[in-house]
Amino acid sequence: MLNEVIVKSVLNKTKRRDPWFLDDYTINPYSACSFNCLYCYIRGSKYGEHMEDTLSVKINALEILERQLKNRAKKNQYGIIVLSSATDPYLQVEKHYGLTRSILEVIHHYRFPVHVITKSDLVVRDFDLLKKIDNDAILPTDLQSALRHKAYITFSFSTIDDDVGKIFEPGATPPSKRLSTLKETLKEKFHAGVSLMPLLPYITDSEEQLDLMFHQFQQLGVHYVFPASITLFGDNKHDSKTLMLKAIQKHYPSLTEKYQKLFSFGYSPPSWYRNAFQKKVERMTEQYHLKTTLM
Repeated sequence: MLNEVIVKSVLNKTKRRDPWFLDDYTINPYSACSFNCLYCYIRGSKYGEHMEDTLSVKINALEILERQLKNRAKKNQYGIIVLSSATDPYLQVEKHYGLTRSILEVIHHYRFPVHVITKSDLVVRDFDLLKKIDNDAILPTDLQSALRHKAYITFSFSTIDDDVGKIFEPGATPPSKRLSTLKETLKEKFHAGVSLMPLLPYITDSEEQLDLMFHQFQQLGVHYVFPASITLFGDNKHDSKTLMLKAIQKHYPSLTEKYQKLFSFGYSPPSWYRNAFQKKVERMTEQYHLKTTLM
C-alpha cells in the first residue's frame, strides 16, 4: 500500500539555477520511486533496494502549493519550476492519484513556467495543460529575452536499448516507448529534448552507441541534448554503487574490473575518463548539430 505523507512545503527554491535545466524552483509530488533505476543518486539505505516499497504521495501538496505560489506570484517572483528533481512526476501511481496533473493546474493558474523531466509516456495525458502553460506563463525577467517557450519537456535516457534498460532501470517505461513518446511530443510542437544522464561507462558511452543515439535524436528533431557521465554513491547494500557493481558482475562480467577501477577512489570516474567522455560528446553534438541548452 502506498504511503501517504503530510508535508510542510512542496515548492523548493533552488540555491542557483542549473545551466541545463534552468530550475528556479522544484516540485516533487512523490518521494522515492517505482522506476527503480540502479544508478539513481537518491538511493540509499533509507529507501531500500526496491524504492517502490517506500514510495510516498504528498497528500496535502495542492493546499501547500496553492499558498506558496500565490505568495511568490504576488511578489512577482516568477521562475521555472522543474517537475521533478528527486523522482519522476509520472510514476504509475500518478494514474490513480493524478497529483502531478493537479499540480500543473495550480502552476498554470499562477502562470509559472515549467520544465518536466520524465522517463514516462504518461506525460502525453497532460499535453493540454502544458500547452496552456506554454501560452500563459510569465518567464523570470532575466530569461524573457533568451527563451521563447514557457513549457519544456525533457525525456531521460541512459540507453535506447530495451534490453539494457531492463537491467539498469527495470521499473521505467521502456526506452523504445519513450522514444515514441518523444516523437509525439515534438509533433505537438513542444520544445523538447533529451537528458542523457547518466551514460553508462563501456555500455552506452562508446563511440558506436553515442553515434546510434545522437543519430536517432537528430532524426526525431530534438531541440537539445544533455549528456553526462555517471556518479555512484555509497557502499551499503542498497546504495547505487553497490547495486550497479552487482548488476555489472551479473550481466557484464568482463566489465567488472573496469568499473571497480573507475569508482575505486570516489563517487565519480577519474579525470582521464571524464576528459575523454567530454571530448566524445562534444564531437557528437557538433557532428549532429544538437544544442546542449534550452536557450
